[in-house]
Amino acid sequence: MRRPLVAGNWKMYKTAPQAGELARAIAAQVGRNCEAVDVVLCPPFTSLQAVGEALAGTSIALGAQNMHWENEGAFTGEISPEMILTTGGAYVILGHSERRQYFAETDEQINRKLKAALRAGLAPIVCVGETLEQRQAGQIEAVVLGQVRAAL
Repeated sequence: MRRPLVAGNWKMYKTAPQAGELARAIAAQVGRNCEAVDVVLCPPFTSLQAVGEALAGTSIALGAQNMHWENEGAFTGEISPEMILTTGGAYVILGHSERRQYFAETDEQINRKLKAALRAGLAPIVCVGETLEQRQAGQIEAVVLGQVRAAL
């Protein structure tokens, strides 16, 4: 039986000091007694180091909210799998609906990121889901299955 995973992604909120404070508060509540579930915190890139330090010695893992599929290169504003690993990150969220909607991320790009995450030893959290329009059109199953197949 698989263990449940609870991942908190606080998007583009919190500065590094605020994120560290929030992570310490979460760790104080659940960080030493997470025997039934795996817990992951996924702060903005600028807070990975601070949150990683706040989670040290707890059972809560660190994850990133996104990554590029290349290990390095001229990809301004991106973060590589290796950069995530050096902060203590073990997980990465890929294909979030906001990335698909606002940044036009494609299934092909998500597949490339998934392969890169696995090669690097990161555990990918692949997001799938339909838009409101797709839901109203009765396309939920086709859209979600298509995203899963494309990601894998």
